[in-house]
Amino acid sequence: MFRLPFLHRPAPLQGAPTTRRLRTYSAQSGYVYQYFYEGHREFREASDAGTQFVFRVSADNKTWIASAVLVSEEAIRAWESAHERTLSATERYAVAKMALFQAFDERETPPLMKAAVRVRAADVDAIVETLGL
Repeated sequence: MFRLPFLHRPAPLQGAPTTRRLRTYSAQSGYVYQYFYEGHREFREASDAGTQFVFRVSADNKTWIASAVLVSEEAIRAWESAHERTLSATERYAVAKMALFQAFDERETPPLMKAAVRVRAADVDAIVETLGL
């Protein structure tokens, strides 16, 4: 069946917690963010594929935006190949959450959190090392 590109809807989120837990993060940017995890789904783009982790984020507790962290499957495979072990689903979530924190620290203003956070191979290496996995 022929589908028009503008009619494509993303897959539903999976893994959403039954009860949302509101968390707080004091960023180096000076903002204090509140966020909660919405769930994850697979993503495919022209040159990339992997898992999209979706968080709901606010810096003023009034305006909430969806912030996506795209963890490239290629980046995960590169790390797994180099370290001869697989990352569990929980470890992949931890990589996404740490990438979100890094974006909180580096992006100058909260509206910039609308742009997806992209996790590449070098990011996975640095985050996994920080986590001590």
